[in-house]
Amino acid sequence: MRKIVLITIMFLTVFAYSQKKKNGTIYKEHPAIDVVEAMLKAFVEGDEAKVAGFLADDFKSFNGSETNKEAKGGTKDNFLNQVKFWKENISYLSIERSKGAYPDALEYSDGTFDDVVWVQTWEQVKGVHNKTGVKLDMPFHRLFIVNKNNKIITMINYLDESVFDEIGQSFDDRKNGTIYNHHEYINKVRRLIHAFENKDLETAYSFYDEKARFSNINMPIGEFQTLEEAKAGDKKFFEKYDITSIDVRGYPDYLNYELRNAKVVQSWWNVRLTRKSDKKELIVPIMYIHDFNDDGMITSESAYFSEKLLVD
Repeated sequence: MRKIVLITIMFLTVFAYSQKKKNGTIYKEHPAIDVVEAMLKAFVEGDEAKVAGFLADDFKSFNGSETNKEAKGGTKDNFLNQVKFWKENISYLSIERSKGAYPDALEYSDGTFDDVVWVQTWEQVKGVHNKTGVKLDMPFHRLFIVNKNNKIITMINYLDESVFDEIGQSFDDRKNGTIYNHHEYINKVRRLIHAFENKDLETAYSFYDEKARFSNINMPIGEFQTLEEAKAGDKKFFEKYDITSIDVRGYPDYLNYELRNAKVVQSWWNVRLTRKSDKKELIVPIMYIHDFNDDGMITSESAYFSEKLLVD
């Protein structure tokens, strides 16, 4: 049995090595990389003539995510028009290597690409669209083919184009739902706040979905508490403070968004407290954002207040 196992292992090892076949060389420094990065620098500077000098006459650019099998790609003139467009429409433009990344130059040796070098880059493109104020801060992966004359003949782009959708949609005014100053969800938030004010915690917690999440401005981004953790925090709070009053500031808003049918109540309050340790009276302004589900239960609570007011 042991012999069979050893023979099997040897066979798998030989098989694994037999699958490897070298097909060229990868370089992290190469004249083709210099050409690509110099072209991108000229693109950022908006220098059409300089960009044109790096491109072959039969240059083509492609969207790597394009599903149209008949796509012909963009021409050299198309790309030079892009240089002009970005110069006129994007402020603070920069194209830099992504953190921790660097370009690769690939020289293949199988006879398919003997006269060219492939260059692959990973970049971070940043800028602000002049008209709409939409910020660009996105990763960009590109493949370039550079010929023996150090001219770029092909560019293939891979990127998330959703930011361009946002730019396009921002040229026109568009409503995104309805704002209410009176609504059942506003009533629920008021009942919740005043139940908490009167230390009727059973009623207060009844407005939350059992999987509700809780966060506040003083917590690290992305962290939240569960309902049980929030209950434990409330217990500690009442050990330190007595609530004198919670008074509304202005009036709450209920926002029923068309986008994703989000249901949100925003409300502003003055929380009047007495600290038990020294009987000091405190006033803490606080803003709440409550998200509701289709069943009218609160699924998340975000609180905005200054912790410093509680320790001064």
